[in-house]
Amino acid sequence: MGYKTILTVITGDQQDAQLDAAVELARREDAHLDVFCMIVDQTQTGYFYAGASPYVFQEAIDRAMASAEALEKRTRARLAAEDIRWGVEAAVAQLGGLSSLVGMRARFADVAVLSRPYGAAAAAEGSAVVEAALFEGTCPVLVVPSAGLPPTLGRRILIGWNQSGEALNAVRRAMPLLKSADAVEIAAVDPSPHSPEGSDPGGALCQMLTRHGVKASIAVLAKTLPSISEMLLKRAQETDADMLVVGAYGHSRFRQSIMGGATRSLLEKTTLPTLMAH
Repeated sequence: MGYKTILTVITGDQQDAQLDAAVELARREDAHLDVFCMIVDQTQTGYFYAGASPYVFQEAIDRAMASAEALEKRTRARLAAEDIRWGVEAAVAQLGGLSSLVGMRARFADVAVLSRPYGAAAAAEGSAVVEAALFEGTCPVLVVPSAGLPPTLGRRILIGWNQSGEALNAVRRAMPLLKSADAVEIAAVDPSPHSPEGSDPGGALCQMLTRHGVKASIAVLAKTLPSISEMLLKRAQETDADMLVVGAYGHSRFRQSIMGGATRSLLEKTTLPTLMAH
């Protein structure tokens, strides 16, 4: 069974690669594409003096609604010529309500296609949208680099395997892509000998995938670079992988936002489409 409902969330004008990638994946999977055009109103009413607050607040809301309508109109015009099934919805949200709006729509999607949440070209709300889809929506996210999806997407897939529940969930949610791949490698970086898998890291996962018809193999790698993310990206380059599958946010989001972590480090550096799940 493939992906039948694909979601993408557009928050501004500079997300053409993301929308193109969502269209490509919807066409490939013969899926319905839901596009959610969301403008985030940054107004903080508590910062205005009492007499001016209602007027300034209303003006800001009106501007945001006009921007959302314009974004929806441009998106509909962009999709009008496509040969896929699609729908477009627009809304205005404040930062406090962003998670619930995105989460509600992601909850009923098979996968969300979103831009990289970090980097110079990232949207201001990018990380919040990705986290809302992953946590509130419990939806896998295909993170698209600025260059978009390669024409060979999913032919050679690298799985970052650390024996965690997040990584296993990502593999399960990536199954439609894994089954159609020419080759899938399970990369276990510096696995602990005291883990439940013992001396056979990735063995049970490889068996599970093989029973699904996936052409899977295992690579156990010594950690020769400072971080796990660097090791995975190096291995992806060595194996000519065109896609990564990894678990997301094994540590809390707060800890990663303050101290960093494998998920954030990988998303800051990768130039490959990356499917993540929590």
